Amino acid sequence: MPEVGKKEGIEELCTKRDELSHQIQQEEGEKNKLQNDIRLLTEKLARVNESLARKMATRNEFEKTIAETEAAYTKVFEFWEWKSPILEGCEEHRAGLHTSSFHSNVNEALGVSVTSTLLLS
Repeated sequence: MPEVGKKEGIEELCTKRDELSHQIQQEEGEKNKLQNDIRLLTEKLARVNESLARKMATRNEFEKTIAETEAAYTKVFEFWEWKSPILEGCEEHRAGLHTSSFHSNVNEALGVSVTSTLLLS
């Protein structure tokens, strides 16, 4: 019995070892696959983070441009509201001037007589 028992015990241990080796190979394959998946996902995550950073920077530039443009429009509008009555007064004044009186005022300011103006023309 000692010889037969030893042989059966060794065969049983060899069978268990082979089964365990097969399980180890399967788990190592799964581990390698998972590590590869992690590597691919890490690379994808890095690309997404870079894309997000670029898009967020662009959005911030848009927000800055919008704010600056709105501020400029507000200043123009406020300036126009302030200048509008003055400009309207100038238009009314300009519409009331006669061409001949305008020319005589200019000639008078330049020190040119009306007759010399007529002679030059």
